[in-house]
Amino acid sequence: MQSDFDRLAALSQDELWDEEAATTYDTPGEGMDAPDVVGPAVDRLAAIADGGPALEFAVGTGRIAIPLIARGVAVTGIEYSRAMIRRLRQKASAEQLPVVHGDMATTRVDGSFSLVYLVFNTIGNLLTQDAQVECFRNAAAHLRPGGRFVIELWVPDLRRMPPGVPAAVEEAREGYILVDTMDTLRQHLISYHFRFGAGRDARLGRTPHRYIWPSELDLMGRLAGFELESRSADWQGTPFTQASTSHVSVYRLTT
Repeated sequence: MQSDFDRLAALSQDELWDEEAATTYDTPGEGMDAPDVVGPAVDRLAAIADGGPALEFAVGTGRIAIPLIARGVAVTGIEYSRAMIRRLRQKASAEQLPVVHGDMATTRVDGSFSLVYLVFNTIGNLLTQDAQVECFRNAAAHLRPGGRFVIELWVPDLRRMPPGVPAAVEEAREGYILVDTMDTLRQHLISYHFRFGAGRDARLGRTPHRYIWPSELDLMGRLAGFELESRSADWQGTPFTQASTSHVSVYRLTT
């Protein structure tokens, strides 16, 4: 019997990240769009770019790219979801923010870059280890010698999923509940997004991911010619410890 994950994995990115997803993706002034979330990320990326051009894998609706451009960094994006690109175009023109339609593991764009970056756990949207390794190789192919590849990623917390517990509530706030299920054998995760209002009706969105351990991520980098330059728990540079729930990892191209 086909699993829920396999059914979702068979969908295209345009089906997973459709018009409804693109329309509700932005949360102006709060959540992942809050100034205290976006600001430190843009500050750190601008410093790493050091005046050079940047390429964002899975640029989405431009949450990070647009304010990074405002800081003087020339940004190009790669994005698989046409709905996300249409939403981005409501905020930035093709001249301001060029975007190539395609996937982050194989799509190439013209030029070479000082920085390639992936934010908000997006590398997990690639659902196999092979595709994630190819993402590193694609980053390397776009970088100048000594360029950086920056990844923001969560740390899997299997303690929240003991044997016999099929799911964990990751977030619960007014009008929204996020529940995750995990397959620890295949490192697969499904996020179930429940959105509801005052009535009895609710809307469900589901997104599949393949989670990655930090040490596994480092090995992927080595296979593509990178070395880990730094790892912090957040964009502000908080030290990464065994209690950290996320990390920002900076890889430098050595080959």
